[in-house]
This record gives sequence, C-alpha cells and structure tokens, in this order.
Amino acid sequence: MTNDNRPPRDLKGLLRWAITPPQAWGVYLLAIILVWLVSFYAGSLKPKKAPDGGPPAVTAPKG
Repeated sequence: MTNDNRPPRDLKGLLRWAITPPQAWGVYLLAIILVWLVSFYAGSLKPKKAPDGGPPAVTAPKG
C-alpha cells in the first residue's frame, strides 16, 4: 500500500477525498454555511416594483 498524499487532480478524486471522515465534516459544515448565506442574501434583497398594469380587472356581476 502506498502513502499517496498528493492533492486530488480530478473530480472523482476530489469526491473521494471529500467523503473521508475528517474532511466530510468540514465539507458538510461549509455546505450548510453556504446555503444559509445564500438564503440570507436572497431574503435581504428588496423586491422590484411591479409595473402598473392599468385599471384593475372587472369582476363578473353577482346574481
């Protein structure tokens, strides 16, 4: 068995590295923080003002 300490060079190697126990905790926490930051940023945006579409639609008469 060789002791290979080189960083992963492809996506498969990166995924294998990321799911090993010590790194998995860090990747998991980083993903949670990233989701929280994106949702916080999206929630802090102000909605765009809707353009005026003219008079409101006419409803059917009650009868």
